[in-house]
Amino acid sequence: IAAMVSPLIALMKSRIVSGSILGVDDTSIRMQDPSIPGKMRTARFWLYRGREDHPYNVFDFTESRGRDGPAGFLRDFYGHAVVDAYGVHAGVYLGAQDRIFAACCNCHARRKFVEAKPNDPVAAAQAMAMYRGLYDVEDRAKEASAEERLELRRRESVSLMNELHDWLIEKSSDPRVLPKSSLGKAVRYALNQWEELSVFLDDGAIPFDNNETENELRSLTIGRQNWLFVGSHRGGEVAAAMYSVVSSAARHNLDVWAYVDDCLRQLASGSTDYENLLPDVWRASHPESIRVYRDAEKKSRRLTTQQRRVRRREARVA
Repeated sequence: IAAMVSPLIALMKSRIVSGSILGVDDTSIRMQDPSIPGKMRTARFWLYRGREDHPYNVFDFTESRGRDGPAGFLRDFYGHAVVDAYGVHAGVYLGAQDRIFAACCNCHARRKFVEAKPNDPVAAAQAMAMYRGLYDVEDRAKEASAEERLELRRRESVSLMNELHDWLIEKSSDPRVLPKSSLGKAVRYALNQWEELSVFLDDGAIPFDNNETENELRSLTIGRQNWLFVGSHRGGEVAAAMYSVVSSAARHNLDVWAYVDDCLRQLASGSTDYENLLPDVWRASHPESIRVYRDAEKKSRRLTTQQRRVRRREARVA
């Protein structure tokens, strides 16, 4: 089955890398070592998530976290990859000079200050308050066009980022902030990636964080608690292929079984019309297989979050 759906996945991959922005994240997985019975090795699953112009999720499997896997997948990509700090400093996503550029995830930087709260609650709260202001801007720009979002960011986020940068510089030179403390590590993390963390200020299409990609990867990390490991390299490739199909279908709120069943029946009958099997195209021609309540749930969660942030902003003003 994995071999049968591989041309469809190849088409999704080609669409993703033809865009100018994509999200990348990875997670570890145990794999049986073929050379030593009973022994496990650490391998990786990678997720490459296209933006809304190419709305597909493609998983890849590698036996290490080295550059070769991402370099191969992104061979034809030109643009910004939204990544964490590992991608920047290990050069995983930046293997091509002046071709692939990093846009670092601000949620990763914020998370470091959350972890620093027990060490220095006052300073951590100051950093989180500045990030709260930045997220408020992003919340208001959620439904805006890229041009409108960029204008709003330049009007409000630039000054917030400048304030945050000044605060980070101040803390980095404060002798009371020990370099190896959780706060010191959080400050250094943000400063080391500052240029990549600020890329979103120059392009309204670049997301502020990589949360959407992380959330898509969560389905695999939850499943990993049940199936525990892959039995071989080929097993990892098969899993990546099936996760690509299922995750892309779920992203479009499809009845996953109906979509997969129809794809397999058409492919098994010899169809090569892969374009019509893309989940967004298939969705348009199969409205009866759309889980409309999923759309409603997403809108409800987004509205609840927006209302909470509005109340918080009003409370600050008051």
